[in-house]
Amino acid sequence: MAGSNPLNIFQVSGRAMSAQLVRMNTTASNLANAGAVATSEAAAYRTMKPVFRTHFDAASNMATVDVEKVMSAGEAPTKRHDPGNPLADADGNVWEAAVDETRELVDMMEAARTYQNNVEVMQTAKSLITETLRLGR
Repeated sequence: MAGSNPLNIFQVSGRAMSAQLVRMNTTASNLANAGAVATSEAAAYRTMKPVFRTHFDAASNMATVDVEKVMSAGEAPTKRHDPGNPLADADGNVWEAAVDETRELVDMMEAARTYQNNVEVMQTAKSLITETLRLGR
């Protein structure tokens, strides 16, 4: 994090939520491209996955997460003989994206659950702060 200000609970949860949103976006993209075909292996869609990196903040002794990058992962596209397909090459083959839809749905549910857990952390922290201020009156 830039500067020497320590991370607070809202920043920790907010960054975690941002990371999970990237995960949900890549999952949506993967699911949208399930079964997509291309004229070559190089042009075929490849599953994308975010790479998370823990960010430790020495000033607050808290850790959060950052998305380091989004990269291709998973199985290589599969060649399928489909001579009637307008995208077929000269040999009648197309390359189909190897998206594991079941795995993507599990990833989506995990990302949504983690996102919601961080929303709950923020709501709980806000309630505790509000209650503390109310008691201080």
